[in-house]
Amino acid sequence: MIITHAYPRAALVGNPSDGYFGKTIAFTFSNFVAETTLYESPELNIVPGIRDSSVFSSIQNLHETVRMYGYYGGIRLLKATIKCFYEYCVEHQIALHDKNFTIRYQSNIPNLVGMGGSSAIITAAMRALMKFYGVDIPKPILANLIRTVENRDLAISAGLQDRVAQVYQGLVYMDFAKALFDCQGYGRYEPLSLKTMPPLYIAYRTDLSEGSEVFHNNIRERFDRNEPDVVQAMRFWADLTDQARNRLEHGDWHGLGACMNAGFDRRTTLYNLSEGNLRMVALARESGVSAAFTGSGGAITGICPDEATFERLTNRLTPHQIVVLRPTIV
Repeated sequence: MIITHAYPRAALVGNPSDGYFGKTIAFTFSNFVAETTLYESPELNIVPGIRDSSVFSSIQNLHETVRMYGYYGGIRLLKATIKCFYEYCVEHQIALHDKNFTIRYQSNIPNLVGMGGSSAIITAAMRALMKFYGVDIPKPILANLIRTVENRDLAISAGLQDRVAQVYQGLVYMDFAKALFDCQGYGRYEPLSLKTMPPLYIAYRTDLSEGSEVFHNNIRERFDRNEPDVVQAMRFWADLTDQARNRLEHGDWHGLGACMNAGFDRRTTLYNLSEGNLRMVALARESGVSAAFTGSGGAITGICPDEATFERLTNRLTPHQIVVLRPTIV
């Protein structure tokens, strides 16, 4: 029996430039997890998970389930992963044995709040397939393959950041420069030391959940048209990532927090952010901490230097149905 895991991802700085040849720094944390179990069986069988159920306690329960997980749940993630894994092996002339398997998944990663929940399920499934068939896929190529599952086969709009962070794990610096992709097909990915990592918090509201495609709306089209505001913003976030890396490596928590705040503030000039997201960031900053999206919205992260500040932050956010936690870095 093969059991594999993948963890949620939170961006420190630089997103959403990862989808526009920019740079980001992100980390994975183990407070939540996506798990895949795979074992040999007579037929290839995909076992439905909780989000694939067709039995509901009420019409309201059906509505909430569909809003959170869509009409197809998680089965489609596993089907697309298996399909793309097979196609990769065929393309690279990797012979696979003829044994079949049963695969199932479970995940408690909050859905659609910018933590990479879907890509975590795909990453865990890909790891299980690699172990079952004895196939080794280099990390940067694996990140590309996972993105192919989402972008091409499932039409899930997303940059590369989630997959790279979840494949490498820990704290990762990512450079997605176009010249690198033109030359080698992937970016420059560097694991960073956790020794100078500041104490962080993560806060989220599941009622603010929405897909990345909603958040990004027409930014891709505007970027492709070379609109100055969009192009300059992507450069700003990429440059900010290098500044943040320098602050991080020198233990300058105050400077790092300022970079995180600046990255979010620039978002407000380009994206239409919901009142709930803006309020969550404002409440956190009123508590004396930095605050920026972990991804596309619904969750934020920032530097929270001590327990007194964390308690103040929790007391401020909890009455607004906002969950606050200390992330455990994987």
